[in-house]
Amino acid sequence: MNALTLEDISKRYQDLIAVSGLSLKIQQGWMFGLLGPNGAGKTTTIRMILNIIRPDRGRILFEDGQDRLLPRHVGYLPEERGLYRKMKVIDLLIFLGTIKGMSRNQARREARHWLDRFDLADRSVNKVEELSKGLQQQVQFIACVIHRPPLLILDEPFTGLDPVNVNRIKDLILELNDAGTTIILSTHQMEQVEKLCEHICLINRGRKILDGRLSEIKAQYGQNTIRLAFDGPKSFLSDHPLVDQMDLYGQYVELRLKPSADPQDLLKAAMESVRIRRYEIVEPSLNDIFIEKVRERDE
Repeated sequence: MNALTLEDISKRYQDLIAVSGLSLKIQQGWMFGLLGPNGAGKTTTIRMILNIIRPDRGRILFEDGQDRLLPRHVGYLPEERGLYRKMKVIDLLIFLGTIKGMSRNQARREARHWLDRFDLADRSVNKVEELSKGLQQQVQFIACVIHRPPLLILDEPFTGLDPVNVNRIKDLILELNDAGTTIILSTHQMEQVEKLCEHICLINRGRKILDGRLSEIKAQYGQNTIRLAFDGPKSFLSDHPLVDQMDLYGQYVELRLKPSADPQDLLKAAMESVRIRRYEIVEPSLNDIFIEKVRERDE
């Protein structure tokens, strides 16, 4: 069953087409990545899903074909964070929980549970403005999951967090998904999506350019990317007839071969020129796939 269906939705702001003819189907229980660079239309799409703004065209349907999303059924972490700075943390979480349909006692229990999970129990009576930016972001995450919604929409959830808390949030997201929560992760940080999501949609300039299961998408692009570590001059790779694109990373180089190139031919050429420490055919990154798809559209 689909948790969310977008049918040919579009949104224009005067001369700017923010989203154009976007269609998606997200099944219940999926961890879904909505990807694209800044300005691609991700946040506009999310705001239409949440009924903050209305699409100019198209339909948005939820579980059982409903065209309206009840507040208690969704948790939303916006990219632009915002909390009531003068409120105490515990009072704020209780207040936000009751807005989502919880009783005050339920909201208090869940707030204390999540504060314990984040090691913030001793900060519960602090005012929000007394917390660091990173701690405020953790409180905002708690606010969007306190009512345990079946659908969770996270817009750039890792922005501004230190590595320890990035890992903490990541583990909690996976835990919620394992429990059956449908999660939409909107980000331009494609490496995070590669680690978390099974299904993705790439959008650019308001239009969908790629949609499907991540493993199947990568399989389509996985035969012509080479990771090569070697000792010797890099000059043998300059203008090489087999190489379409080269990215240097200090200790190694990643190469995109031309469509007709044979990886074995490149290996042979490398062995004749340098001492090879590693040579492997690897899956291309989502970032590489995205760049290639954008290039195809622009040609």
